[in-house]
Amino acid sequence: MNTIKVTIKDHLALITLDRGRSNALNREMITELNDMLNSIASDQNIAGAIITGKENFFSAGLDLIELYNYSEAEAESFWHLFLDFIANITAFRKPLVAAINGHSPAGGCVIALACDYRIMAEGKAIIGLNEVPVGIIVPNSIFHLYSFWIGNAHASRSLLEGKLFTPEEALQVGLVDELVNPESILTAAERRIRKYMGMERNTWEQSKLNIRKDLIAATRANQDEALALMLKQWWAPSTRSILKTIIDNLQKK
Repeated sequence: MNTIKVTIKDHLALITLDRGRSNALNREMITELNDMLNSIASDQNIAGAIITGKENFFSAGLDLIELYNYSEAEAESFWHLFLDFIANITAFRKPLVAAINGHSPAGGCVIALACDYRIMAEGKAIIGLNEVPVGIIVPNSIFHLYSFWIGNAHASRSLLEGKLFTPEEALQVGLVDELVNPESILTAAERRIRKYMGMERNTWEQSKLNIRKDLIAATRANQDEALALMLKQWWAPSTRSILKTIIDNLQKK
């Protein structure tokens, strides 16, 4: 694996996102994450998983620099891959905790939303879905994930303005469940997930799937129509202009 690192200790898998400085999600990283989750799901010796990042980034979201240069066929294939991954991680039956050690906008936030519990490091990091100001139409499945945790009203307002939350704001609206000192984040995440892992496995897992029944259905629903609208906007001159400005700024850093 080139973009993630995995360690296993006492039936717990720690997945560390490890691609470049900001853990931007590209085709390879999403494929590796998806394959690893499938492997963990089928391994009876692993009872739960923690996902975390490195340094100041959980994940900066999708790798816009790579995506910008995709052909139309490559872009369509990528978005199918990403939405299938979101459906898969949403339906992951074992305990899954996000240890959000740094910035987590857009796609990084989506991964965290699919987890059962989110612990975020105190500090200046941001989290939220800021796709709309970038020119990306958010699929219904991702809105369902957002509203599952923070409610329709908060999710609607936040999505339409592309709001990025501070850790304190995220805790207040229920986007994250706990704030801790950055040095303690993995300890706190392990404490939480082992609480889940200590319960009768089948009862816990089936209860999770029951609670998420509508959410899983929303992420697994056919999204061809939504994706067609999304891709049409992706290639619109106005969106390409916004993306080009963002990419130029990223490449100056």
